[in-house]
Amino acid sequence: MDGFNAMLAGTGFVISPTAFFALIAWTLVWKGLALWHSAQREEKWWFIALLVVNTAGILEIVYLFFIAKKKFTDLFPVGRIE
Repeated sequence: MDGFNAMLAGTGFVISPTAFFALIAWTLVWKGLALWHSAQREEKWWFIALLVVNTAGILEIVYLFFIAKKKFTDLFPVGRIE
């Protein structure tokens, strides 16, 4: 048993290393965006909550779209030069 699967042994949870690293990348993108915007808006408590709580990007997405009222194009300005 390799180290990665040994971590999950006995949990009943199985995930491929590719899916695991894709989840990490997904989470880092959303966490980075949410932390950046909460810092820009000087929302200290949101920044702390987003930094400490790990929800695979769910809390970060809720913050960005429902609290900070950002649009997808605000976060990922494809083809837009400012």
